[in-house]
Amino acid sequence: MRRALALLLLLSVGLDWASAQPGGLPPGKKLRMAYATGPLLKFQIWRVFEEYMRVISQRYPDIRIEGENYLPQPIYRHIASFLSVFKLVLIGFIIVGKDPFAFFGMQAPSIWQWGQENKVYACMMVFFLSNMIENQCMSTGAFEITLNDVPVWSKLESGHLPSMQQLVQILDNEMKLNVHMEQIPHHRS
Repeated sequence: MRRALALLLLLSVGLDWASAQPGGLPPGKKLRMAYATGPLLKFQIWRVFEEYMRVISQRYPDIRIEGENYLPQPIYRHIASFLSVFKLVLIGFIIVGKDPFAFFGMQAPSIWQWGQENKVYACMMVFFLSNMIENQCMSTGAFEITLNDVPVWSKLESGHLPSMQQLVQILDNEMKLNVHMEQIPHHRS
């Protein structure tokens, strides 16, 4: 049983490690290859994404808009992965009726005995409490907008979402700046 638990833990850590960012990129950054041309505007929150996408697509039809999740720091991802596996192992122990405390030579606490008497409630409680903590670990509260990989808005820095007018003004300024920079002749030395 100990080997199975160790194997599950290693599998969880291994899968999380395999999904880690290549090249040590900072949390929240993704390595992507883009095959399309033209400006790329990225949103990293889903609640507001569709509304902003609709308005911006009407105003700027040439901009390609993508949305993606903003990843939390690696330590929080590891905690969430561990809790996910631990939750399943604990539910398995409750269902099977095995006392994990006996492996460590400890007496089972009263909550474990209650869980053995009320298996359905105990499993539901473990499942929902663990999911709540996992979701809290994975939540960043980010609303990060980049235009051609240049940050134009950060909720993490500003503390709030931009209004539609602010976003349109920022995009107008960025698009004018991009057009102006393309018109400047580049001298080679």
